[in-house]
Amino acid sequence: MTDATQIALSPLLPWSVLVPLFAISALLLLYGSWRRARGILLRWLVAVCMALILLNPALVAEQRDPIADVAVVVVDASPSQAIGERTARADRAVAALTEALAGEADLEIRSVRSDVVTGDSIEETRLFEAWQSAVSDVPRGRLAGTIFITDGQVHDVPQNPDRLPHTGPLHVLLTGERDEADRRLTIVRAPAFGLVGQPVRLVVRVDDLPRPDTRSAAVLSVQVGGEPARRVSVPVGRETELPLTIEHGGPTVVELAVEAAAEELALANNRAAVVISGVRDRLRVLLVSGEPHPGERTWRNILKSDPGVDLVHFTILRPPEGENGVPIDELSLIAFPIRELFELRLHEFDLIIFDRYRRRGVLHNLYLNNIAEYVQTGGAFLEASGPDFAEIFSLYRTPLGRVLPGEPTGEVIERGYLPGLTELGRRHPVTAGLEGAGSVDDIPRWGRWFRQIDVHAHVGDVVMSGEVGRPLLILDRVGEGRVAQLTSDHMWLWTRGFEGGGPQAELLRRLAHWLMREPALEEEDLLAETAGRRLTIERRSLGDPAGTVNVLAPNGDRFTVTLAEAEPGRAVGTLVVDEPGIFRLTDGEQSTLAVVGELDPPELRDMRTTADRLAPLAAASGGSVVWLDDNAAPEVRRVSPNRDAVGDGWIGLRANREYIVTGVREVPLMPAILALLLTLGALMAAWRREGR
Repeated sequence: MTDATQIALSPLLPWSVLVPLFAISALLLLYGSWRRARGILLRWLVAVCMALILLNPALVAEQRDPIADVAVVVVDASPSQAIGERTARADRAVAALTEALAGEADLEIRSVRSDVVTGDSIEETRLFEAWQSAVSDVPRGRLAGTIFITDGQVHDVPQNPDRLPHTGPLHVLLTGERDEADRRLTIVRAPAFGLVGQPVRLVVRVDDLPRPDTRSAAVLSVQVGGEPARRVSVPVGRETELPLTIEHGGPTVVELAVEAAAEELALANNRAAVVISGVRDRLRVLLVSGEPHPGERTWRNILKSDPGVDLVHFTILRPPEGENGVPIDELSLIAFPIRELFELRLHEFDLIIFDRYRRRGVLHNLYLNNIAEYVQTGGAFLEASGPDFAEIFSLYRTPLGRVLPGEPTGEVIERGYLPGLTELGRRHPVTAGLEGAGSVDDIPRWGRWFRQIDVHAHVGDVVMSGEVGRPLLILDRVGEGRVAQLTSDHMWLWTRGFEGGGPQAELLRRLAHWLMREPALEEEDLLAETAGRRLTIERRSLGDPAGTVNVLAPNGDRFTVTLAEAEPGRAVGTLVVDEPGIFRLTDGEQSTLAVVGELDPPELRDMRTTADRLAPLAAASGGSVVWLDDNAAPEVRRVSPNRDAVGDGWIGLRANREYIVTGVREVPLMPAILALLLTLGALMAAWRREGR
């Protein structure tokens, strides 16, 4: 606490009255002095006494409590600060500043890290945002100055130095080395979507900073999905177009990596990744119905309702041996183009569906063998069984039998039953979570079916069961292809809404996408999604998916994430990351990549230490830029507000000397009695002098 004394005036009349009154009095007295009037000095004394009475002066003594100034230290905690000795230099500078300013009783130090206030944003270094959060409750008159400890790559710098917020002297302590060199890989353009099987084009650029040599070349590694990486040579300093092919629907991660240069600052910006979603132009489906039946229109309507499906549908109305006396040239039926469909153009179809087909001499074993080979080489086949599947003319007793997972027992069940999910079906992505399926102990809220062909499932996964738990829907992988077998032709009852119906459209959609090897419906898979700094990891499995996942960060750090089962067949875990880039995840069986951050994050565009961004602002505020490679930290001095805040080997923080008045004591300088005596005495003396 300190005391300050000063003289204060408390006029008895407004200044608008006193000023003219004093002016007139002064003019009259000056005129009297000029004419050498008698008693003029006494008149001046009377005027002064009257003026003092009217001004009412007092001696005011204030009790003041000084307010500490605030100095803000903002530490850059972005991923680029982890390069080399930058973090160690920043820590040493913070320790030195804390020690140097610890003895300043009238100075408060506020330290803040950039990652604390920027939250999920790890793609930019936002020091001014961190500074603003630290001084939001500080009057600008208390700011002693601001110290940034950074590599200079700051992305929220005010564009106009004249609009710099009142930081006080801004001192920048740079943590890196002068004249750093680095190689950078940039994805200039990348499509968000690509047609499956069609080429897409990526435009990339490799730069050697700060002086790119456009005559040199670099080796670039390109990996699409899980395919082996290929190596290409690209020129340095120029854009290069890379053609790629998306092999499946859904997201595909394209990973790019360029070899290190002779002078390399960091490898984090030598890698880049982009996620391209594969989209099928048209899903070509061949539907062959063995005969007209109520479910035939159900299949057709469901497939036709999807604009992404190009459907070719044939119904066998009359076998070749059928005779009804009608001449061939008078028939309005279209001849079944057997050779064109099942020999010449078979591999143009993405999915083949046989609906209640039976051997009637239409398709010979040669063509059925072609379909079996089509499946084994990567095709998709769905078989919906009718009563004929249990008889001697069953499709199972053809070359297709070697790809069908269910063998008929010869029994056809024709009584009501409720379709349901098996224990495996509650875990399988094709059937898990179907609307109306209920929990493990619940009865599905679906309508009943009334026919099922009994089969023995030799291979594959039984995901739906029917009457007394018998296999209703079986999924299997055959060679490189996939097969689904539905052992009933009564799905049409769900379409008609019988007893509430069921999720026939969603089930068929999932079946088709699983048969087409869509990644989102894989049974055994490791997935990763990013939202800001949060990395969500999901493990799907038909067994027990809970366990641990090992994560390799872009900077080489390794983490272990424990997964917890969220629902049957699905376990989830989260990890908060501190840097953008490509994260590699594996649990020993499955592996995947996660791209954190935007396509070309500002944090990785240039990782060299620079003073160019902050030097104009530091100069405009009266501060300085200091390289910490020269010394641990500069000397800190307190300076007056009107003095320079920078010198040779030292930086200054202003001493504003702000205070709070806690008490006031006032003593009048002209007590009423004294003023009266002086005035009367002066008047009497003047009257006496003038009366002689």
